[in-house]
Amino acid sequence: MATAVIPPPVAGYSFDHAPDLADPAERARLSRSAIRVFLKIAEKWQLTEAQARGLLNGIASSTYHAWRREPSGRKLDRKLDQDTMMRISLIIGIYKALHIYFSDQWADRWVTLGNRGTLFAGSSPIEYMLRQGQPGMLEVRRMLDSWRGGR
Repeated sequence: MATAVIPPPVAGYSFDHAPDLADPAERARLSRSAIRVFLKIAEKWQLTEAQARGLLNGIASSTYHAWRREPSGRKLDRKLDQDTMMRISLIIGIYKALHIYFSDQWADRWVTLGNRGTLFAGSSPIEYMLRQGQPGMLEVRRMLDSWRGGR
């Protein structure tokens, strides 16, 4: 008989189910936070505008700059699409896994450094993710989770 593993409670967060990114209301609720977090990670990783936009499937430059001017989205009604939300979710997971596995200094540099691992073949993880798109981001996330003993 299989038993469910229930994560420990964290004040203010319910982990009984993942957000339904197909639900427009759920995406609307999460979009402002997702944009702010993504911009902070892009800054910490020192990504170029082209790299940051590429991770989000090539969003328009004007959209990216509007986000940077007003990341909270108070002036604009921002509801990200499902693909963009999934990509930001993967980036957050990669960022978290890197900070669990490495020191802060190395965690924030890792994505832009050349990597001799078989997955990257000398290119940097950011280059790999930009080349492979969402499937590549998922592969990097899975690899990092396996390094830190996750599933």
